[in-house]
Amino acid sequence: QVQPVESGGGLVRAGDSLRLSCTASSRTLMWYTVGWFRQAPGKEREFVAAISRSDTSTYNVDSVKGRFTISRDVAKRTVYLQMNNLEPGDTAAYYCAAAQPGSPSRVEGSYDYWGQGTRVTVSS
Repeated sequence: QVQPVESGGGLVRAGDSLRLSCTASSRTLMWYTVGWFRQAPGKEREFVAAISRSDTSTYNVDSVKGRFTISRDVAKRTVYLQMNNLEPGDTAAYYCAAAQPGSPSRVEGSYDYWGQGTRVTVSS
């Protein structure tokens, strides 16, 4: 079992950047497919990006429009979500989650382990 922990959220202005981090206090995240999801107030949680053990990355292109980059640092056992040119529409709670390797990475049900979330607020 692994417990993801997110950090790096905050209040920023439109056009700013943030980098979210996801790590685990127990077993390494690096064995899993790690995904980022977000949930805006009053909306359903949506897939943002995921990265596999082989460093294959997948994005919700409609949502992130090339502005977000997912990456991982194996030595630090951390997965990052670099978010550039933030928009008010990116305001949400961002969740890191871990899925068994080979699971469909865009599917929320693939993820067995979830963090508590970190809040990102983008003002106009």
